[in-house]
Amino acid sequence: MKELIRLLLVDDHPVLRAGLKALLEGEGEFVVVGEAGTGEESIEKVQELRPDVVLMDLSMPGIGGLEATRRISALGLGTKVLVLTVHAEEEYLLPVVQAGGSGYVLKRSADTDLIDGLRTVARGQVFLYPTTERFLLRRYRDAAEEKKEGLALLSAREREVLAQTAQGFSSTEIGQRLFISPKTVDTYRARIMEKLRLNHRSELVRFALRTGLLKAS
Repeated sequence: MKELIRLLLVDDHPVLRAGLKALLEGEGEFVVVGEAGTGEESIEKVQELRPDVVLMDLSMPGIGGLEATRRISALGLGTKVLVLTVHAEEEYLLPVVQAGGSGYVLKRSADTDLIDGLRTVARGQVFLYPTTERFLLRRYRDAAEEKKEGLALLSAREREVLAQTAQGFSSTEIGQRLFISPKTVDTYRARIMEKLRLNHRSELVRFALRTGLLKAS
């Protein structure tokens, strides 16, 4: 007999959870091992029940579905998260994927897509609509172009100043390392900020991470 896919249903509406449970268990290949009404509760249930897949709503009281997805992914238990939401906007997709979610199903099309989505993520694959796949590819392509264009604007010395600024060195320390004055370091930094159209040091750090000038620890 084929092993059932173990599910945790996470939504703050008990009636919706009951309907989903009846629908999914009626398929004969899923078993709902638990339910949760908040993001915090979903994390506790994952640790307790070790489901194969969490069916996660985004809009809930407390930390919400996005942060819950991030924390569940960070547990490293192998549990997959499939997001079920009313939000069709593409802006919600990238945060879901970055948080560790394995897919995205719209509530309005759950009757046709949910079963396939659960099967897909249970196999360790990602479930996305064709339009959202194109959106992700476009975003990553645009990010890659941004990196190339941004770095191309900077001289070799400016890249050095940027990298060391991102590492947390002061102007005096950078000057000593590069054999230039602190004032010259400040001039380079101001020029970098102007070229990249950045306003804060934190933005410099993020840019250095994205372009590989600074490696995440």
